[in-house]
Formats: sequence, C-alpha cells, structure tokens
Amino acid sequence: MVESNYDILGIVEGTSDKEIRDAFRRLALQYHSDRGGENEQFIKIKQAYEDLKIGKKYPETDIEKIKNSRVYSDESEADVKRKNQILGQQLSKEMKTAEEWAAALNRANSTASRLFGSKTLGEIELERKANGALSIKGNFMAGSLTYDGPITMQGSITSPSWTKEFQTNIHLTKGDFKFVDPVENKYKIENGAKIIVDNGNVVVGNIFGRKFRVEDPDGKVGVYKILEHRTQVSAPNGKIIAENVVNTVSLDADTVIVLNVEDDVTISAREVLFYGGKFTYDSVIKLKEGGSIRFFENFSIQGLSGDAKIELENGKKIRLFDLKTKKIKDLSDEFVPNKANYANDATMVGHGFTITYDMLNNLSKKPTKKQKSGWASKFGFSRN
Repeated sequence: MVESNYDILGIVEGTSDKEIRDAFRRLALQYHSDRGGENEQFIKIKQAYEDLKIGKKYPETDIEKIKNSRVYSDESEADVKRKNQILGQQLSKEMKTAEEWAAALNRANSTASRLFGSKTLGEIELERKANGALSIKGNFMAGSLTYDGPITMQGSITSPSWTKEFQTNIHLTKGDFKFVDPVENKYKIENGAKIIVDNGNVVVGNIFGRKFRVEDPDGKVGVYKILEHRTQVSAPNGKIIAENVVNTVSLDADTVIVLNVEDDVTISAREVLFYGGKFTYDSVIKLKEGGSIRFFENFSIQGLSGDAKIELENGKKIRLFDLKTKKIKDLSDEFVPNKANYANDATMVGHGFTITYDMLNNLSKKPTKKQKSGWASKFGFSRN
C-alpha cells in the first residue's frame, strides 16, 4: 500500500489546514537533524506538508518526477519548443497572479506568504513583510512582476530560452532589489532576464547573458545566425553592485560597482568603480557627462583586451588599453594639480586613480612646461 501524505504526517484526510500545520510542526521538532532526528525522515515530512498545501494527496514517485521535469528534451526540436512554451505560459500566469496578490497586500498594508507554481513548474514563495518589503524564495524562471516596494530574494533569476514572449521582467517602482548573501549563495541573473529599479539600488551576484549560434532559418548549409539573450539590469537613480558580469549584459545606473567584466558587456553610468583584473572582449563603458571611473587593482588591469573602450556622452571614444599606458605625469596640470603625489611611472589605470570625464575629453592636452630659471632671474635681472 502506498503511503499518502496524510499518513506521513499522521493525520486523516479532510483535516483542516491548521491541523495539518500543527502536525508538521510537531513532527519537525521531533525529526529535525538539529534535534538529533533522522534527516531523511524530516525531508519526507517536509515534502508531505508542502504537497498537502497545494492539495497533492500522494508523494511523487521517481517515474513521476522524470515525467514532470521542467524542461523536455527527449523529443523532436518542435515538440520540445511547443511543450516549453506551454510551461513558460503557465509560469507567466502564475507570476501575474503573484503580482496581483502582492499588490493587494500592499494596498491593504497587510502581511502574508504564499506559494506559487507547482512541483512541475517549480515552486516560488512570496512573503510581504510588515515593512512593505517583498521576500522571494526560489528561482524566478519566467514572466513579469512589478512591485511598489523593495524586494529581497533567495534564489536565482533566469529567462526562457525558447521564446521572448514570456521573458523574465522584474520591475520595482521604489526601493532596493537585493539578493541575500549573493556571493556566498552563488545566486545569479542570467539568460536575458531584465531587472529595472526606478528609485533604488541593485545588489546581486554574478550576471550572465547568452549568445548562441543556430542554423540558417532558410536551410542554407554551413550558414549560421547568432542569437542573443542580453541580460539587462537598470537602476538609473541608484547603484548596481555586482560580482562578475559576463557574456552579453547591459548595466545602466548612476553608479556601477563591479568586480570583473568579460565579453560584450555595456556599462552606462556616471560613476564606475572597478575592483577586478578583467575587462575584455568588446566591453564598453559609456560614461555620462561629469562622471568618473576608478580602477582599484594595484598593478593596473592585467586582463585588459585591446577592443575594450570608453565612450563619452559626446560621442568621443577612447581605448582602455591606451589609458593603461598613459602616465599621470603626462596629463594636463589642470586635471591633476597634485602630480607630486604620484610616481613618475604611475598610469591612469590602477591604484584607484580618479579618471574624470573632463580628463578623458582632453587627453591631448599637454602638461604646462616649467620655465628654467637662469643666473639672471636669480638676481632679479631681466634678460632684455
């Protein structure tokens, strides 16, 4: 006889939600590993409780889990695309419901938590806190969510590869978007997802885009087309703080603080603070007027490719590699009044030197030449 989720919790079918919750708490205290219990049994109990919350009477068998895997891959390409579009559509509907639920709580200034999705689609838990923040636990995989307040997230964010129709879009009209300990937890944003924060900061971990090659749609042999899923993060009035930003990504903020940048990354900002050793492959800093860039690596950037560049708001372009070899002492005095504080071989890139927009716009200006004083000037005589 197959044990039902009710049997696992030691309750009978038809038990109220409160009684189910009480049974779970009682067994959790008994079997949790922190209390010296059996970890496998605790996992079984927790799964039974989660299943009953969404009305599932029996636990999934191993065969069911395979059948219910999130991404179909053992059929023709057309079938895979069709079924994954269905999943994307279902996930998008779930997130639309989640958006409406969170907005209603915001209007009522109420607190609550709720699971969205399913074991098939993937579950995600939303909780509106007393301070108005929305907590998200689980991986966000498709669909749009707009929220009028801050969001803290425990999980990664991706977007469907099979269609842009159900692309992941998260939009905060106010407040910060933050991952919880993103570096330690290895949370990431990837595959063409879009995060927009109107009036707040974005604190995340790694950010990845995706660029891939597909066969020519007209069937030409040996001809391929490059498609991209560009991941975009925007905080026009705040900061973006990220770790590694890689492969087809756009960042737009007042201030961008980042570790490493690799492969077709565009950073648009007034202030850029760069702490790593890689800035490579068609990556661009679009610097806003009045802005500045600082590279904090002590020995200048080692992984700096020749095609990385800075674009000023007025259209002027500068190769980053040229700045790496440009000595501070060769800059115009009006931009570096304290040249005596720098070594003769110190370059613009590295050691946290502040590279200003005006400095970049006037790189051709030479330092003021000091007049040599002769014997006549020493004694106050004119040479005329």
